[in-house]
Amino acid sequence: MSPTPPDSVRLARTSDVDDVARVQVGAWRGAYADILPAEVLDDLDADAIAWEWGRALLQPGPHRLLVAVGSTGTVVGAAAVGPSADPDAGSGCGEISLLVVDPAHWREGHGSRLLQASVDHLVAGGYQEATTWVPLADEPRREFLQSAGWGPDTAYRDREIGQTLLREVRLVTVIADDDGPEEA
Repeated sequence: MSPTPPDSVRLARTSDVDDVARVQVGAWRGAYADILPAEVLDDLDADAIAWEWGRALLQPGPHRLLVAVGSTGTVVGAAAVGPSADPDAGSGCGEISLLVVDPAHWREGHGSRLLQASVDHLVAGGYQEATTWVPLADEPRREFLQSAGWGPDTAYRDREIGQTLLREVRLVTVIADDDGPEEA
């Protein structure tokens, strides 16, 4: 197997799960420090998250985990894609359920590469539309996605995280039509 080129995105391997968990915990602590209580963020368990990612990679079904590889060859970001779990989603609707980048590597293009690779995987899976859920208070993430052509569709959900109620909004985009992928 040839090495992965730096600043690229590839499918995750089971050997990546510790790095994915490290990135996920770091990204959530960096992005949600002003949104979620410190005790919730402090309680994030990288070992438990890595175990869940390992289990998911061994039994992937229609879901895929992608990783962004930085210039040093280390995992610096991750994205998870698959069919939408929303009850109102049709069979042509995919979802990006995770999109995180290590805070030490924000603004290096990894989020854009992960987003594009996620859309590419969804299109290859036959999806015409993609959704993702974003905390309402996470303005940087919403701005990033909206600058890439995603927009709110008026759906929202409230999630209880610890003692905090987190409101999320759903963003959607058309990624392909009956004739094939949308032009960017």
